[in-house]
Amino acid sequence: MKLSFRIKHHFFSAFRELFVHHHGSLEFRAKIFALVIVANEDARVENYIIVKNTAKNIYGDDIQRADLLMLLTKELVQKVRDDNGLNIDSLIHKIQKELRIVPRYAKKIDIDSLKPLLELSHDRDTVSYQENILEFLTTLKKETLDNKKSQIQKDEINLDSKY
Repeated sequence: MKLSFRIKHHFFSAFRELFVHHHGSLEFRAKIFALVIVANEDARVENYIIVKNTAKNIYGDDIQRADLLMLLTKELVQKVRDDNGLNIDSLIHKIQKELRIVPRYAKKIDIDSLKPLLELSHDRDTVSYQENILEFLTTLKKETLDNKKSQIQKDEINLDSKY
């Protein structure tokens, strides 16, 4: 990554809500990736490469946004590892809370993009734990999309009309 991007990243970290377009959506995706990565105690650089490649597929030409998703995911994983007021349970709670507030985020839970992270795990217990997380996310996505269908449609209409 370029030095200029790193400087921008530190600046954006402090003022993310003001400078990053749809920061909430980006942060939600980062929480999803972080949840799966942090379940593997032996997470390596390859995990973040998968996140960045997935982000490139999502954001296309916006490489800086892809880098930002990767770095934000890395920050969240580090916060959990450092026990800096965040753990797996609180991360799950934050994801559930955001889905109650913004149910259209459920569409951003892409289980297929999370599965490659499991291939990096070598311990059976870790893989099983990560599979349980994917199952939980699948259920959470399905329930949110089913139960909040009308609210999601209204939100998407409002989004389209504003931009």
